[in-house]
Amino acid sequence: GGLRGATVIDALDTLYIMELEEEFQEAKQWVEKSFDLNVNGEASLFEVNIRYIGGLLATYYLTGEEVFKNKALELGEKLLPAFNTPTGIPRGVINLGRQGTHPHPQQLFLDGMSWSWGWASAGSSILAEFGTLHLEFLHLSELSGNPVFAEKASDPRAGLPGVLNRVEKPQGLYPNFLSPVTGSWVQHHVSIGGLGDSFYEYLIKSWLMSDKKDSEAKKMYDDALEAIEKHLVKKSAGGLTYIAEWRGGILDHKMGHLACFSGGMIALGAEHAQEERRQRHRELAAEITSTCHESYTRSDTKLGPEAFRFDAGSEAMATRLSERYYILRPEVVESYMYLWRLTHEPKYRHWGWEVVQALEKHCRVESGFSGIRDVYTTTPTHDNMQQSFFLAETLKYLYLLFCEDDVLSLEDWVFNTEAHPLPINHTDFRA
Repeated sequence: GGLRGATVIDALDTLYIMELEEEFQEAKQWVEKSFDLNVNGEASLFEVNIRYIGGLLATYYLTGEEVFKNKALELGEKLLPAFNTPTGIPRGVINLGRQGTHPHPQQLFLDGMSWSWGWASAGSSILAEFGTLHLEFLHLSELSGNPVFAEKASDPRAGLPGVLNRVEKPQGLYPNFLSPVTGSWVQHHVSIGGLGDSFYEYLIKSWLMSDKKDSEAKKMYDDALEAIEKHLVKKSAGGLTYIAEWRGGILDHKMGHLACFSGGMIALGAEHAQEERRQRHRELAAEITSTCHESYTRSDTKLGPEAFRFDAGSEAMATRLSERYYILRPEVVESYMYLWRLTHEPKYRHWGWEVVQALEKHCRVESGFSGIRDVYTTTPTHDNMQQSFFLAETLKYLYLLFCEDDVLSLEDWVFNTEAHPLPINHTDFRA
């Protein structure tokens, strides 16, 4: 069970921006006629929000066609039971069929509609998941006139619990796992890659999307980045700047592909920082993006691994077999796009073109594009999966990298973490 059509919904705005009109109409018809929201089955609150709701909202704002707005609002309603927890911090998994029973009754919680991922530490909620709802939910409230969405998404930050402001942050850092029951951290793993990543991104983007009115989000971003600079940013022996992971005070000198979005985020935030920070953050953003480029350059396919390390003499390379794959991820080209737009240094377009050529050479298959299992061999095996984010993000960011700056201008649009553009200052809505 579960929702279908992630690829269609994730690709809608990309098709529209690229002016692929026939394909767009075909996709729109599918949404009108075949996109069924009344399904039983489990869904990730986070994925449904960023891929489906984000994709539908963006397409509505680009086209003005009501069907996209209506589907987004209908789906948004189905996500609300996830927030029925003692703290208001949502659980990670939602059962879309209201009357559905869950196979593990011992994990049932309150209304039986939502539970936490089995693998998340001891029934905890994940920082990047509950922290990546704000942009979309503000738009849901604005479009529906119903404040409940904005209130739910703001709760962990500012609402009654004020959980994130109240809970003690080790060294000013935000660990990845928080209990939705007690509102305290479940363990002290900190990462700017998976599990943490888009929480930080949505702080600076919430501020930008509010037309720079949400000063609390800006302060949280500034403080978090300061802690990251102080404790996690490192320079390798070979001179590469990277962001390490933090496990209860011990640094793990690895950077995930997912963390490579941070060059773009820091560059975007730097534009709006005070003078002294601005220069420092611009340099930091360029250095991190360059390190991520190295992770691509140092592989035989010129595509980057899932994670790369800075220890045992090898730098910006995967040292474990389990980290050598590339699944068409967008974060590196995302940073190229932001750095191109903010600096217009030609190298970012050159680097983007290297990726286009590598994708064509190693990932293109008969019916689309596939991930590869090992970036360090020139005869890679395909994994036979085309992730929906390849169409939503990887291809969109590459396209925008070679467009004029006024195509989805950063002055007017904020991209959600799945690269779906949401308009700035549309939301005067205040929860």
